[in-house]
Amino acid sequence: MKRVIGLGVLLGLCSAAASGATTLRAADTHPAGYPTVQAVLYMGERLEARSGGRYRIRVFAERQLGEEKETIAQTRSGAIDLNRVNLAPFNDVVPETVIPSLPFLFRSTEHMRRALDGPVGAEILAAFERHGLVGLAFYDSGARSFYTRDRPVRAADDFRGLKLRVQQSQLFVDLVAALGARGVGLPYGQVMTALETGLVDGAENNWPSYESSGHFRVAPHYTLTEHSMAPEVLVMSMARWQRLAPADRALVRRCATESVRRMRELWSERERQSEARVRAAGVVVIRPAPEAMRELAERVRPMYERHVRDPRLKAMLERIRAMAP
Repeated sequence: MKRVIGLGVLLGLCSAAASGATTLRAADTHPAGYPTVQAVLYMGERLEARSGGRYRIRVFAERQLGEEKETIAQTRSGAIDLNRVNLAPFNDVVPETVIPSLPFLFRSTEHMRRALDGPVGAEILAAFERHGLVGLAFYDSGARSFYTRDRPVRAADDFRGLKLRVQQSQLFVDLVAALGARGVGLPYGQVMTALETGLVDGAENNWPSYESSGHFRVAPHYTLTEHSMAPEVLVMSMARWQRLAPADRALVRRCATESVRRMRELWSERERQSEARVRAAGVVVIRPAPEAMRELAERVRPMYERHVRDPRLKAMLERIRAMAP
């Protein structure tokens, strides 16, 4: 789909060119106020200040440059400089991203951060370079849970027969199949229409996305399965990266790393606000009983063997499992 850049955007880019600044184009599917968008804007502020105005970041939020799979292709080709994407769309491209995407892997937010802030996370980020991208940082994405239109899900057997939207990743399609439902891979921007028309019976996401998308209005049953803590990842086009001087590469990495703390602060507050808004709207929030959660985890266990066959990735998985929560 061709997209037309507005006059204001063109004027901004022309102004940057006239001043000698390099404007880095960044893509995000979420709206302007979302924590990931705000974090990249914060990175841009730091980068502009530290480069003496030589670099700026312009964020095209709310899918202005396309859905995630489209923007990944554009980033790999060099048409987009920076891209914030969930790990799931990379699962079929960068094998290492499968590991943190596995269901029920992380036992807490602290466990996830310990794994991805350390050597394991560095290895996963480095793996993007073989695919035309530079991994810069991981952003929190909270815990994903299922939500449904017409009937609540309280136990494992309640998934049977449901059509559930998932991210465009075979791993997530298999996750839903393991629970007895049918996974429908759709871009994020098409989920509302799919819910409204009955193409799907439900979907899965975190509190802020469930709220900001408006999905809670048409799928008012939110079941706290918290089955995935797969993070977001901020990547840069290798084509752009190779045009940067070594000192500027180090500066970009530094500013990206600094944006992680800002993002986490924003995320924690946004999670609280989103949950409060959703509950106030009358959504039925369900916390499955412990035995139901054990059944869910048991049903998806075979996925680990199916999706993690490389000995190197198995070793990475075991390193994460061995970490304290």
